[in-house]
Amino acid sequence: MRKFTKLTCLVLAVAVLAVCLVGCGNQAGTSSSAGSADAIKIGGIGPITGAAAIYGQAVRNGAQIAVDEINAKGDVKFELRFEDDENDAEKAVNAYNTLKDWGMQVSLGTVTTQPCVAVSSEVDADGIFALTPSASSTDVIEGKDNMFQMCFTDPNQGVASAKYISSQNLGDKIAVIYNNSDAYSTGIYQKFQSEADKLGLNIVCVKTFTDDSANDFTAQLNEIKAADADLVFLPIYYTPASLILAQADKMQYTPKFFGVDGMDGILTLENFDVSLAEGVMLLTPFTADATDESTKKFVETYKSKHNEVPNQFAADGYDCVMAIYEACKKQGITADMKADEIGTKLVECFTSEDFKIDGLTGLGMTWEKTGEVSKEPKGMVINNGAYVGMD
Repeated sequence: MRKFTKLTCLVLAVAVLAVCLVGCGNQAGTSSSAGSADAIKIGGIGPITGAAAIYGQAVRNGAQIAVDEINAKGDVKFELRFEDDENDAEKAVNAYNTLKDWGMQVSLGTVTTQPCVAVSSEVDADGIFALTPSASSTDVIEGKDNMFQMCFTDPNQGVASAKYISSQNLGDKIAVIYNNSDAYSTGIYQKFQSEADKLGLNIVCVKTFTDDSANDFTAQLNEIKAADADLVFLPIYYTPASLILAQADKMQYTPKFFGVDGMDGILTLENFDVSLAEGVMLLTPFTADATDESTKKFVETYKSKHNEVPNQFAADGYDCVMAIYEACKKQGITADMKADEIGTKLVECFTSEDFKIDGLTGLGMTWEKTGEVSKEPKGMVINNGAYVGMD
């Protein structure tokens, strides 16, 4: 009887240890609710910590809402695992390899541009289909057969911004501040400048900065103010934009400010006085105040889960997963298929003439063979601490 008791204890101890290991096995990333052998594994990478964390957290949260909704339907099952890259290219590649070891079959690429440029080469070599929610540089997709974008490319944002500023007569004297060490910012600026020249916009001052100098914009603002600019175009991320707004306010310089999708997230930036962003305009494919049923449902779900209004990046993450879902259904993709086989089928579907998606970030979205998405941007202004659509 004593020997039986020891054996029983040993068996129980092993069982408990196994349960603990299962419970701890996913601590490296954020996993979904599926976790079964019949679930297609989707891997995501983005900044969950660090200066760009608002982007990564939003994409992860939006993608997870889509996964939960899809799994509730029961026709296709997804499992999502999301790894933190801290907006660092080397860490993004490491995260990608971690997801490959996990068994990733479809990728969401990465959230930000520089890491996605690095990961896109890995994705292409492995034949894994990737649909990035927000890495917008053409370098991400150029020469990559299976790398696709849900967001506008940088050239499109630059051209669209110039056209919008011109058509709405937003400024007589326009200045620009951009990050010349960043592919995202530089790409948008170059196309903006080219289109502005065609449209006859009056660009009176162009100033730059780098990642290493993104903490003091006094010199740039003083020159722009001296040029009497009444609109400042900011093709940059929200963190340096928040400093520019604060420093402009301190020197009592009050032009109009116009940004792009990287500005989205500024209202939830920790310790930022949102009153400084009042009247800031930007182009984005998503507005949380839209009245269509899909947007209202998404916003309500997001707010109930995360206690905040979703930004464009959350909507992009949601639309990525939903687009992959529709393609999987159309192509008859199942979890027992190899990643490269799934990749071939998804590329075929996304580039077919009859594949169109109505999402939160665009209606009738289609994709070119280059991986570029086709959809229309929307003008938005920050009013009373909230994003409001412009006519």
